[in-house]
Amino acid sequence: MTNPCDLNATDARQLIGWGELSPVALLESCLGRIEAVNGKINAITAMDIPRARAEAEAAEAAVRAGEDLQPLHGLPVGIKDLNATEGLRTTYGSTLHADNVPDRDEALVARLRHAGAIILAKTNTPEFGAGSNTTNKVFGPTHNPFDLTRTSGGSSGGSAAGVATGMLPMAHGSDTFGSLRNPATWCGVVGFRPTPGLVAREGRALNYTHFSVQGPMARNVADASLMMTGLVGNDPLDAMAGPCDAAGFAELNKPDLSSLRVAWTADFAGEAPLDDGIRESFQAVVGAMGGVFGAFENREPEFPGVRDVLWTQRCLYYLANHTDRVRDHADVLSPNIVANVKAGLDMSLADAGAAEKAWSQMYAGFENYFADIDLLIVPGNAVSAFRLDDGIPKTVGGKPMENYVDASLVRSIITLTGHPVIAIPCGVDHLGLPFGVQVVGPRRGDKFLLDAAGALEDHLQTTPATARRRPNLKDLSP
Repeated sequence: MTNPCDLNATDARQLIGWGELSPVALLESCLGRIEAVNGKINAITAMDIPRARAEAEAAEAAVRAGEDLQPLHGLPVGIKDLNATEGLRTTYGSTLHADNVPDRDEALVARLRHAGAIILAKTNTPEFGAGSNTTNKVFGPTHNPFDLTRTSGGSSGGSAAGVATGMLPMAHGSDTFGSLRNPATWCGVVGFRPTPGLVAREGRALNYTHFSVQGPMARNVADASLMMTGLVGNDPLDAMAGPCDAAGFAELNKPDLSSLRVAWTADFAGEAPLDDGIRESFQAVVGAMGGVFGAFENREPEFPGVRDVLWTQRCLYYLANHTDRVRDHADVLSPNIVANVKAGLDMSLADAGAAEKAWSQMYAGFENYFADIDLLIVPGNAVSAFRLDDGIPKTVGGKPMENYVDASLVRSIITLTGHPVIAIPCGVDHLGLPFGVQVVGPRRGDKFLLDAAGALEDHLQTTPATARRRPNLKDLSP
């Protein structure tokens, strides 16, 4: 019999609504799985078990009473440890906030609660989300559930590992240069980066930037879309937010794949370095998609010099968010944060202006590129999940990496466009580790992208070579 914690969120929610699954039983199953595997994975950093149990009991009573139920009613959710949660330890992965317990939820957490979610846990992150390897001085590293010697990815690595192992049916994450997509790919789950502003968040250091967004992680596309019903929301404190329809994400309306025009690129015309093994794995997946779409061709979008533009923009973002911290606490902060800020301080307004102008030109070029296609498919990562002892790769495809973000270009180029993008699992790579692709949708086409990705996911699951893999829980027990 399936453990409740192993049910997909949409299935669990349906059973709860029918009165066939108790929210209490689902919560206790998740707690049991956390007890069984978190000791080796280190994905969960804090829990509020008494409140979660009280809310699960209230959710069960509401079902018995025949009350109207919210879309996430009774579903346990994890929140990345970068977002404030009332009464639940929130450290930002930093020793500067190791004992911080907020007295209120930030708005997106409050929206999830209002949608019926039970906020059970916080999930691990690198310090202030800086890095593709989820580790910090407060909690240590999160391990990959498919190989404990390897990283889960970052910066939403705790959420990805928690969802992959059944500790949580769904979890929240954030994405700047791929922090939802990178760990989703390496842990064999789904990570969705929405259009900037669709999931409003107060307190932006820069009002208008495509960089940091909030989004869901889940085991399939339908679950990620369901979680959007609690994440989506307008907020006057977010300059990029606007009117939105959260309820529209509750169910997928999958299109006929043969009606879609789809392009693919392995490396954005050579701008994004890629390991040879990943390139071969991607080509195999592309081959498996042949004949599925109405049109499917290799087309290379143009992003000349994008690496330098992204680095300048990232340094500007870090100056806005971390200058004071580096000034006062450089001795205890992550080297990634310090390096980003110092690099930014060496730049000029002329550098920032040139990057902004180049960004504008690239944005317009990508919109023209997308004018006659529906989707773009790209590798999920440039490399396989690296060993924790080795650290971030120094070379990719034989090309030396100048800094720690260079290996992210296959993901961060899409960040620059502002298009919604989803990472979905596609079998394993050349090392036998989880592999996945990114599917990019049209500008502001979040619901269309989720619908289409759900249809593609169904196709991929029909073939063993491209089906989603699940970790062996026996390897993760004490």
